[in-house]
Amino acid sequence: MKVDKSNGYDSIAHSFVQARSPSIGPTIIREWIRGLEPGAVILDIGCGNGIPISETLVQEGFLIYGVDASESLVREFRKRFPAVAVECNTVEDSLFFDRGFDAVVAWGLMFLLSADSQRKLIGKVARVLNPGGRFLFTAPREVCRWQDGMTGMGSLSLGHEAYEMALRENGLSLVGNMVDEGENYYYFARKH
Repeated sequence: MKVDKSNGYDSIAHSFVQARSPSIGPTIIREWIRGLEPGAVILDIGCGNGIPISETLVQEGFLIYGVDASESLVREFRKRFPAVAVECNTVEDSLFFDRGFDAVVAWGLMFLLSADSQRKLIGKVARVLNPGGRFLFTAPREVCRWQDGMTGMGSLSLGHEAYEMALRENGLSLVGNMVDEGENYYYFARKH
């Protein structure tokens, strides 16, 4: 039996694209990137079809790289952004293009991973961030488990304290949190 490395998203890619609101996320993303140099290099992990996060970053003039495990969503991403480098791979297996980044965003991804994979991903992001680099991810503030509404697969939030500790253990500082109009809880971190 073939293992679905996309956490169920490849099989529901069309439904996901239809359901994803393009208005939720860009306002906070624009706030987060304020102060980055024009042309800064940003990695969007779990980029999906690129709407609206990568799209917002491209519109703001940044050089974007994307990684997503869903072949269908990566295909859609490539149609929309043919000039953007995107890799179809899991975040656990990706080499993140063997380069450094000024910022990394993981919108709607972290909680799809196991607890161990979430902690490892924070370390992996810390290693590819340039000094002073920024990391943004979304996950509930509370420690909780739930079934993903679209895929039916399990989701897990380690909770605010555990995420802050994992960031600190990997040379990152939690510098803020925010909630958007879709009730997504954001973690803003910076590399020392």
